[in-house]
Amino acid sequence: MAPSDPRCTAVAAAKAKSGLSYAQIASKIGKTEQEVTDICTGASRPNDADFKALADALGITGPLPTDANHKA
Repeated sequence: MAPSDPRCTAVAAAKAKSGLSYAQIASKIGKTEQEVTDICTGASRPNDADFKALADALGITGPLPTDANHKA
């Protein structure tokens, strides 16, 4: 997997649909581009507030997946 590829399919689909770059998402949620990239690629796990901000920025409104990639 390339480092800039989202690990979560919901995030990948929402990011593609939004047309936003990692830098643009970061600007919207007050994080650095690296922090957003790390969250989206699974290198780090967001806290609840960061995930909500990311979901809001990407227009994710459905229930969150509960597979192994989405557990702390």
